[in-house]
Parts: sequence; structure tokens; C-alpha cells
Amino acid sequence: MTTLQARPTHTGLGNALTDHLTMIGRCVRLTRRNTETLIMSIALPLLMMLLFVYVFGGAINTGTQYVNYVVPGIVLLCTGYGAAATAMAVANDMTTGVIDRLRTLPIRGSAVLTGHVVASVARNALSTTIVVTAAVVMGFRPRAAFAEWLLAAGLLLLYVLALSWFAAGLGVIAKSVESASALSFVMLFLPYLSSAFVPPHTMPRFLRGISEHQPITPVIETVRGLLTGTPIGANGWIALLWCTGLLAAASTFAAWLFRRRNAV
Repeated sequence: MTTLQARPTHTGLGNALTDHLTMIGRCVRLTRRNTETLIMSIALPLLMMLLFVYVFGGAINTGTQYVNYVVPGIVLLCTGYGAAATAMAVANDMTTGVIDRLRTLPIRGSAVLTGHVVASVARNALSTTIVVTAAVVMGFRPRAAFAEWLLAAGLLLLYVLALSWFAAGLGVIAKSVESASALSFVMLFLPYLSSAFVPPHTMPRFLRGISEHQPITPVIETVRGLLTGTPIGANGWIALLWCTGLLAAASTFAAWLFRRRNAV
């Protein structure tokens, strides 16, 4: 049996940029070709929004029109589906010999994960745009000025980057695509324990503590406040700290796991 040997990686900023752009292009093309995953990452949040607005919305009192309350939560739920797809894509590369092939080429290992993360951001940008457009058709009426839209988009971008790097790390340690899907379940479940669909004060005491002290709730409250004019309070700074800290930890941990698993 022959052993794959890594070829020397070219040095220099220009070569590093070329490596990253090459892998980004590859992952974006894979996303376009995997139409089933792309459609599901858009269709599932839309179905959830239809369910909560038209089935449960009349029974839930949030002090405002329910569609205005629920849209920020649906947007973050949408990013969770997109990140789960990232975990599975990375796991597929790790388990089908793609990484072994890349190791024989003068390509930086970090570019592989970067490609998947950037493709996740692009996929989430598309699905978020479609979900918000559908919400407007359903009655969502944001009051945000242009600057507030930019701030909300910036915070969502930071959140998507953190979640995508975390998902990439899960994909690295997963033994199969199926196990990557199972590991990413927490990203899909956590929004239900936040202020995404109901105010935390309506929950039982033990669930209220979880809802009020997890990273998703301040992100949702900040985006909701920016788009609909509700009070933000300290949630903006808390959300920024959570997202920045998670991004730094997740990207560092994912890169470390990748180097460790693919050490020659």
C-alpha cells in the first residue's frame, strides 16, 4: 500500500489567496449542484414560518403582530439549517478520500475549511433573503432605516460565520455524513429554547434560565429590535461578545482539529 505524501505548500500571500479562492469556488459549485440540500435549507424555514404564523400565531400573545415577532427567530433557524449542511459537506470530504487527494497538492489545509465556510455564508445569504421576502408578503413590516438594516446584516454575518466554523469542526470529527447530521442537531434545536418563538417570561422557570442565558437570545433580540423598533437594551453588546467569542473559538478549534486529523 502506498502512502500519500503531501507536496510542499507554496508560500506567499498571493499563493495563499489563490488557494482560498480555489477552494471557495469549488465549494460554491458543489452547493449549486447539491440542489436538494439547497432547497431544503430554504423550504424548511419557510414551512416553519407558515406553521408558526398561520397555525400557532393566533394563540400566542407577544404584544405585537406575531409575524413581526417571529421573523428574526426564523432567520436564525434558517442559518442553523445552512450550518448543518456545512457539517455534512465537510464530513463528506473527510470520509470519501477528497482530503487525501488534496494533501498531495500544494494547497493549504486551512483553505479547505474556509471554502466550506464561505459557501455556507453565501447559501445563508440566499436563504435569508428569500425568507425575509416571503415574510414581507405574509405581513412582516420592518421599521428599520438603512443603517439599522446594515447593523442587523452585520450581526447576522458574524453569527453565521461563528456557526459555520463550529459546523465545520463537527464535520471534521464526524465519522460519516450521517453522524455529522446528528452532531449538528444542537444547532437546530437551540433556537427553540430562546426568544425566537415566544417571550422567555412565558416559559417555566428552569427553561427561562436557559433561554435568557444562551447566545441565540441576545442575537434575536438585537435583530428584532433593529428591524422592528423594539428595545434592545444591553442585548446588542452581549450578542456581539457572544458572536465574536464563538467565532474565535470555533475557527481556532476547527483548524486545530483539521490539522490534527490530517497530519502526515
